[in-house]
Amino acid sequence: MKDDTALVHLGRDPEAHNGIVNIPVHHASTVIFPTIDDYKKSGSGRAKYHGIRYGVNGTPNSFALAAAVAQLEGGRGAAVVGSGLAAVTMALTSVLKSGDHLLMVDSVYGPTRRFCDTQLPKWGVDVTYYDPLIGGAISTLIKPATRLIFTESPGSLTFEIQDIPAIVGAAHKKDVLVMMDNTWATPLFFKPFAHGVDISIQAGTKYISGSSDQVIGIITARTEALFKQIKDTTMVFGEIASPDECYLALRGMRSMGVRLRQQQKAAFEITRWLQSRPELKRILYPALPEDPGHRLWQRDFLGASSLFGVILQTTSEKTVAHMVDNYRYFKIGASWGGYESLVIPANPKPIRKAVPWTEEGYLLRYHVGLEDTDDLIADLKAGFERLNS
Repeated sequence: MKDDTALVHLGRDPEAHNGIVNIPVHHASTVIFPTIDDYKKSGSGRAKYHGIRYGVNGTPNSFALAAAVAQLEGGRGAAVVGSGLAAVTMALTSVLKSGDHLLMVDSVYGPTRRFCDTQLPKWGVDVTYYDPLIGGAISTLIKPATRLIFTESPGSLTFEIQDIPAIVGAAHKKDVLVMMDNTWATPLFFKPFAHGVDISIQAGTKYISGSSDQVIGIITARTEALFKQIKDTTMVFGEIASPDECYLALRGMRSMGVRLRQQQKAAFEITRWLQSRPELKRILYPALPEDPGHRLWQRDFLGASSLFGVILQTTSEKTVAHMVDNYRYFKIGASWGGYESLVIPANPKPIRKAVPWTEEGYLLRYHVGLEDTDDLIADLKAGFERLNS
């Protein structure tokens, strides 16, 4: 089954819901059973209601979303949780224990870094940040206590592409797991398990939802054993996405392929136009042939999403604010993956640990939505005119 067909058909069974195309929302805490035997068997999925025993264990909506994403990614099972950050923290918590060593990529999503810096040390986990461009040389950082290597490719602010196959090869030689935040590419543009990754994480808040009106996270595992470990951890913490969020994510997923291809096309057109602008020092977008990560992106990825960065020649906050504050379509706001275009300022310099961020110039991160490309380019052009005034 091709991905576009899978997006439409996975995780739904109209015949089981009176012919209704989308699974209705199931609001549930208590689930009642006809017999004690049914009740006892329910938690194992061996009897009535397909394993639904109590609302916090999951609902038809969460099970459908998990099954759809697991199959789309090629994993053995998935768990849905309350946010992308919860997906990260639950996945890390499921495999790390006191005395373990974690190798964390230095270009990681800020809230993930905060969890590693503030929470993991309390649990006795040692964290080392590594250069995102290290590739197979990461083997030199692996210690006897190293349990996990965390990757994010590309980095969500600075867009370095990691050599995932090389990292996986080095890790698995020493029985170390590899986890990846695959939110930027989605399962459509990068297949983590085909490249040997053990656990894939994504914020369904972004491209799966596509509407900037929900928060949800998904963890997918390559093996049954890892899936059980992750699912057990989410149950211990009572971490589950609500049926409403799962319903919205499933609904958004149906159109993800069409949206993502359109946004990719627009991002290509806009970044090519930006290459001619003298106000920019550099564009951070691995799909461009000039990008340092382009070779790896071309080798491993099936496409590029619509999130990229630019480094301006200027370092003046006031000048940049005059440009950005008055955009018509690029609105200032966190997150990405929705239908609207966004922009935020970013400064990786104070947080980098493995390799200093030495690039001079003001960094902006752009997300290209579903607006007409001509309108977005006109908006950017007017912004540069303000920058130069």
